[in-house]
Amino acid sequence: MFVLDKHHQPLMPCTSARARKLLSQGRAVVHRHTPFVIRLKDRTAAASEVTGVELGIDPGSRFTGIALFRTVGDANETARHGLFAIELAHRGGPISDRLTSRSTLRRARRQRNLRYRAPRFNNRSRPEGWLAPSLRHRVETTTAWVDRIARWAPVRTVHVELAAFDTQAMSAGKSASDAEYRRGTLEGMEVREYLLTKWSRACAYCGATGVPLNIDHIHPRSRGGSDRISNLTLACVPCNERKSNRPVEDFLKKKPARLSKVLQQAQAPLRDAAAMNATRWALVRTLEARHEDVRPSSGGRTRWNRQRTATPKSHTLDALCVGVFESVARHPATIHVVMATGRGTYRRTSPDRYGFPRLSLPRTKQHFGYATGDLVRASVPTGKRQGSHTGRVAVRATGNFNIKTLRGLVQGVHHRHVRLLQRADGYAYATRTEATCA
Repeated sequence: MFVLDKHHQPLMPCTSARARKLLSQGRAVVHRHTPFVIRLKDRTAAASEVTGVELGIDPGSRFTGIALFRTVGDANETARHGLFAIELAHRGGPISDRLTSRSTLRRARRQRNLRYRAPRFNNRSRPEGWLAPSLRHRVETTTAWVDRIARWAPVRTVHVELAAFDTQAMSAGKSASDAEYRRGTLEGMEVREYLLTKWSRACAYCGATGVPLNIDHIHPRSRGGSDRISNLTLACVPCNERKSNRPVEDFLKKKPARLSKVLQQAQAPLRDAAAMNATRWALVRTLEARHEDVRPSSGGRTRWNRQRTATPKSHTLDALCVGVFESVARHPATIHVVMATGRGTYRRTSPDRYGFPRLSLPRTKQHFGYATGDLVRASVPTGKRQGSHTGRVAVRATGNFNIKTLRGLVQGVHHRHVRLLQRADGYAYATRTEATCA
């Protein structure tokens, strides 16, 4: 649990049992509900021993893992103790879809014979370092949560994975046999991790999963095939032995659908990897501007650390394995799943299929002091809704709200029975057990 002093300065995190004891003794109050933060009433940071903690970030296109840990040991033998973990779900996909829909509607309206402003999209320029809104969202959401955690915990160092693999370096004339990929402790990690992601960790020829996979040349080298990344795929041991040095067209001539899929997938770019390559340096520069000690690391080292310490694969555990260290002593059994939902919409109308307004939306988002998405607790004394209900509220102008709880939807709760726990902040929260502890 996060702990603040009486001046809202971060202290060392504590266990949930310790937090309950402090609250029951009246020495602390609840500062925030989700994630849970307490504030001590009789302690200051100057009078406390604050050794500091570190933060690991495993950025991704759809999910980003964030792990808070403390490092113990000397310079030669360091062990990481995981304290807190977040799996942050981005909404870059919906943002891109909505922008595409808006662009389509505007283009259609301009092409009609209507009284409408002249096109002006040719006189717009983009500043240096511009990112598309769906990509900028990933950077801003990640940095926002790093800043939040830094307000609740004494973060001294931030470890961030710079890239899972450098697609430009692997595709721009370089091969898997180049010196930079075949020397050192990270031998082959970049190329192999790229292929595992691109081919969904399955055999390209039979679709087998959960078996050892070899890197195979689609067009054999003995027949003029190159070592470029677009000519590499994954094959299980039986398929690799049966294919040998045969052309893929000969090997899959009885499976035309599979052959077409392999050839098409081989040339397809990896969208998620391209998105990360576009945002990786923007994320590092933003973090360096806000935090003193930021240490970038490669995805190949993260995977090597995970294999060396026998740590299973997950977003949060990858964040725990970013950077240079010796061992992982423990990791959190429960992780917090944070889903970016947005803060609503700015538009005042809802368009029809042709892009024309058909419905006016209310200008007031708050009713009786509450807004949709607020975390509330309702205590209903009588009636068929009697009981305590905790969840997200959907407000109505009539004063009868709907509350979405873990047990289901409770409708028609009057606002006088509702008490605010936490304002809506554009995220939805949930918890789940770490995959290794399930």
